[in-house]
Amino acid sequence: MTGSLKKRALRAGTALAFICILGGVPIVAAGAAPSLQTGLKVFVIPKNLGNSYFTTSDSAKSGGAIAALNELKETGTETSGTAATPASQIPAIQAAITKGANALIVSATDASALCPTLSSAMKKGITVVTYDSDAPTCRSMFINQADSAAIGKSEVDLLAKQIGSSGQIAILSAAASATNQNTWIAYMKQELKKYPKMSLASIVYGNDDPTTSTQVAQGLLQQFPNLKGIISPTTVGIAAAAAVLDTPKYRGKVMLTGLGTPNSLRKYVKDGTIKAFELWNPADLGYLAGYAAVNLASGTITGAPGQSFTAGKLGRYKVAAKKTVLLGPPFVFTKANIDKFNF
Repeated sequence: MTGSLKKRALRAGTALAFICILGGVPIVAAGAAPSLQTGLKVFVIPKNLGNSYFTTSDSAKSGGAIAALNELKETGTETSGTAATPASQIPAIQAAITKGANALIVSATDASALCPTLSSAMKKGITVVTYDSDAPTCRSMFINQADSAAIGKSEVDLLAKQIGSSGQIAILSAAASATNQNTWIAYMKQELKKYPKMSLASIVYGNDDPTTSTQVAQGLLQQFPNLKGIISPTTVGIAAAAAVLDTPKYRGKVMLTGLGTPNSLRKYVKDGTIKAFELWNPADLGYLAGYAAVNLASGTITGAPGQSFTAGKLGRYKVAAKKTVLLGPPFVFTKANIDKFNF
């Protein structure tokens, strides 16, 4: 070995001496920037499988969470129960923990019910990132699809514009325990105070199940024959309500808005059943959650406010208060622009 090579080897050996391995995770000496790990086991656990919204947010094909994990050379797996309930979701979380998960990306069906399991995962050193629906006291970070106040208020404003700011309205939500739904509804109630001629007749819950959502939508029309509009801040609920309203009796007479996907609502927008609705790109939401989970699990960020990280094609994001990251503002879909989108 030449003198030059010996010096290089000595420098390399000295550098390696400053690195220790703790639980399989490289801990780099102060002053050295940690890099993203590869080969992490990351489980994406939506509220339920078979839900088109979560299929879009999670799958590699759509550019969702699994696509992000593939880009980062991690092992990404989508798993959950078939019903949007804690009883269906918790076994999937527990199984992921047993399989050696390094990180969990979870849309919480019920924050209180999930917390014992998620807290147990965190005690084992597993990174827990929530997306779509939060579990504030038992996660490492929340990827928020849009500002909660902006969603709740804009839904009411959209409907008010369509019904002349007057008349009975109703809300068709997902599960009564869903934290995101309840937060949005609280802001809807607050915004309704701006419209004294509008009144909230009822809040019903379809549990993100098409059959149940259809039944409760039909029930609203029977119970409130003078109903002027429905807000459904759930992709399953708004699609079910649109199918119920898509008749000469109700089309254009009972207005509908909420949160939905362009592909599931395109028909109803074009035939006038829906004038306008909102959403974000669920694939971007899942993609951002994937990058956040890997950065946290790798130690490049801790979730402290003000820290930032790069999320691939989406660019750079900053961590806000309470360890949250905001995807961006909601987008309004109408007949004029809906054909520009495919998800």
